[in-house]
Amino acid sequence: MTPGEKKRWLDDPRSVRKIVWSLFSACIGLFLADALYHKHPHFPWEGWFGFYALYGFVACVLLVLAARQLRKVVTRDDDYYDR
Repeated sequence: MTPGEKKRWLDDPRSVRKIVWSLFSACIGLFLADALYHKHPHFPWEGWFGFYALYGFVACVLLVLAARQLRKVVTRDDDYYDR
């Protein structure tokens, strides 16, 4: 932060911590809410408690891991366009 620059609300670590805990609480709440409604699954595993939460988490992790590998393929040198 440069001198004279106005401090923003996300510069405060307590604000960031509040956001992270709020998102964490929302995820836990939605996970627990999965037990409160009746499901009509097409496949037996879709009826398992927390199936879609786990499915989404695994899909997100696999997407990030695939993107890290894809980056090795599509990355160009820093001077690629200046040659």
